[in-house]
Amino acid sequence: MEALLDQLLNIGELLLQNGAEISRVEETISRMGMAYGAAEMQVFVITYSIVVSMKLPDGRVLTQTRRITRPAGTDFLRLEACNALSRRCCRAPLPLEELTAEVERIRTRPNSRLRIYGSSMLAVGSFTLFFGGGPADMLVSMAFAALTCLLQEYLMPICMNRVVFNLICSLLIGLGTCGCVLLFPALQLDKIMIGYIMLLIPGLPMTNSVRDILVGNTISGALLLTESLLWAGALASGFMLAIWITGV
Repeated sequence: MEALLDQLLNIGELLLQNGAEISRVEETISRMGMAYGAAEMQVFVITYSIVVSMKLPDGRVLTQTRRITRPAGTDFLRLEACNALSRRCCRAPLPLEELTAEVERIRTRPNSRLRIYGSSMLAVGSFTLFFGGGPADMLVSMAFAALTCLLQEYLMPICMNRVVFNLICSLLIGLGTCGCVLLFPALQLDKIMIGYIMLLIPGLPMTNSVRDILVGNTISGALLLTESLLWAGALASGFMLAIWITGV
């Protein structure tokens, strides 16, 4: 049962790191624990911590805590895989060895670089056109979207937190964008920036934070909302600093 509880924490960690709201994480762990024979499940989740107490039919209580160190991202494919696995286990619990293998398969599932780069460029280019930019503005914003994917791949792992990464990334991209506008005055700086900024704006975390507050998870919702506002503030500060430095 200790090994089972460890796998439940692994699933909760995967859910948190890939965009799930707090209530989904708590409910998933609770339902899976009950499906595997627990008499009672007590689950407490906040942005970077999971605490689970499992009461067994013989009266023993097992408790484990998991500290989440990697910043949360958004991966709906992994999220859906975790949801599908939890539903399978609630219908017919898998043997522990098979459950462990399934969790590890989800954790190590490779992401296609072509898909990530292509979807990021498509999203940024589409938003640039949507907000009134021209074809040239779209191409410039798509080029900087590809550069952002490189920064996310190589710079984010060495940054101390998401706030620092957003500040550095927006500053570098802002300087590059302003430089392009200085070289080619026909480009529209505001249209390029507003299209690009949609790539890093913390929309899902902010939405999840409001949802958590509304359903009663006030502490986790307030923490995530504060963190999202700090991310957005760092993003805006980097662009403002780039504009101030270049004088565009």
